Amino acid sequence: MRTRWQRVVAVGTVGGVLSCGGLAGPAVAGEDPPSISQAYADPRPGEAIGIDLVGYERKPGVRLVAESPVFAAPIRMDGPAGDTGGFGYKAPIPASAEPGSYPLVVKARGKVLARDTIVVEPPRRPSVEVDTGGAGRPGIKVNVFFDDLYPGETGRSFTARSTAFSSPVRLAHDKGWNNVRTFNAFEVPLRQTLKDGAYPVWVTDGDGRRRAETRLRIRSARPGDDDYLGRAKGPAFTGEGGHPFEARTEGFTIVAGRKVYVSWQDAHPDPGEEERMTATSPAFQAPARLKSDLVKGHEADDPVFWGPARIRPDLDPGTYPVTVVSHRGRVRRTGYLVVTQGPRHGLPAAVWAAAGAGAAALGAAAVWLIPGRRRTARS
Repeated sequence: MRTRWQRVVAVGTVGGVLSCGGLAGPAVAGEDPPSISQAYADPRPGEAIGIDLVGYERKPGVRLVAESPVFAAPIRMDGPAGDTGGFGYKAPIPASAEPGSYPLVVKARGKVLARDTIVVEPPRRPSVEVDTGGAGRPGIKVNVFFDDLYPGETGRSFTARSTAFSSPVRLAHDKGWNNVRTFNAFEVPLRQTLKDGAYPVWVTDGDGRRRAETRLRIRSARPGDDDYLGRAKGPAFTGEGGHPFEARTEGFTIVAGRKVYVSWQDAHPDPGEEERMTATSPAFQAPARLKSDLVKGHEADDPVFWGPARIRPDLDPGTYPVTVVSHRGRVRRTGYLVVTQGPRHGLPAAVWAAAGAGAAALGAAAVWLIPGRRRTARS
């Protein structure tokens, strides 16, 4: 849940050459000697940190080892450090470690290449955190993190509860490399009808006992907030096989019975709108559900909402409104599309084209056969 890096300059240089037995070659003037980096620094007892040596080019056959009085055993820094996801070599801190500062060195062939300090923090009681990803708005989806790393804690079944949630949320064991006592749940939806205020969020264990609690602050968008009115574009329209960025806001024509796609863009959509935005029209058989579409959008573009609607096949030709309401009714926009009837009151044009071609062929055959019969009669 946190990633902090520390980099401390290593042993000094003597006459421009590292004073560590020549294992790393001459130091270049103006460049720092090797240093130790720590990922997930300032650990608690039972956590792990990631250790790496920066600014050092290892020679063939040279093995690195990290040593500290706080380690249960030296940490070998050989081969790929794959178990930390790129955060260096895993160095566990024993659960029995006392809080305090501990020296850390990285050695090669018994010679010290770099020095640093590991600061072990005191244990913390189990805690729960709710990440809103920004403003805490009604209807958004949040992530819940429960940290149970504390002496004596061994449970495996935990549930997050709140009146802000639609229902209790089961937490999954994260099994992270640096903390084996984390449990979480992602994209937990908040109720759409929440009023402004602070809502308690608590975690219970398998026996229903409360283990940790926090408060989730909710505040609806207000005038002046980016997401109060947003910056909407649309509705715009395109046919089947089209792309949202090809959609047109004016002059779009479609045949009754066909499918139209409605596009809507907003630089600052209301949180949770991807679950409830629709486009309505008397021309549609049913409202079009507009879903957030990351695939059809681009990273630098405003968020895109996109969805299909079927034009009523019995519709009279004419111009029809299409309306999108967003930001909890604060934004209402209407566009217009032109509906035409296909040949023969909506039958597909291809059917009538085929029928016409068939009729023409039959007529030609009849013209040829009649003269042929007359010539036979004269003979």
